[in-house]
Amino acid sequence: MRTFAVSLTDDTTGKTNSSNMKKTILIVLAIATSFCFGFAFKAAITNQANNQTELKKVTGIGGIFFKCKNPKAMRAWYQTHLGLNTNQYGAVFEWRQGADTTKKGFTQWTAFGEKTKYFEPSTKDFMINYRVENMDLLLAQLKKDSVTITDTVETASYGKFVHILDVEGNKVELWEPNDIEYDKLGKQMGATTTK
Repeated sequence: MRTFAVSLTDDTTGKTNSSNMKKTILIVLAIATSFCFGFAFKAAITNQANNQTELKKVTGIGGIFFKCKNPKAMRAWYQTHLGLNTNQYGAVFEWRQGADTTKKGFTQWTAFGEKTKYFEPSTKDFMINYRVENMDLLLAQLKKDSVTITDTVETASYGKFVHILDVEGNKVELWEPNDIEYDKLGKQMGATTTK
């Protein structure tokens, strides 16, 4: 039996098919590249928009501070009558964070002497500390919004702090906490939290 090898293309059609194949591959590559660049561009724009809209400004209350005539007597009164576990700085409330209940969170309660200058330039008898998630981004936004920032960021092992003034001149403390280090510091001091 004789076997025939049949060529499906001759020289001219082979060149045409090869040329068409190259054009098809180039078109497919161009479309795929356009799609990839378009997808990357959209992802970059979406991430930029999400960063702007998802900036968590305040995530909770970090502290309540107020002036009084006798801070020591005030701490003792709150310990005796309301059960706060007070120490030389006031009291610390321990709680679980809503976004991740495996993480602890803390709120400081402190009675200051009535002549403290810590609340200045505010003339009010109180100051609230707010927990924030990203101090640097928040400060950049506050500066753009012409919010008065009264000092520079102070960094401690247990977080970053800065003070601003609200629309009525109340001094507000912002704290980007490091709750793990704050917890360690409290334990080193022998402080008991109020739960």
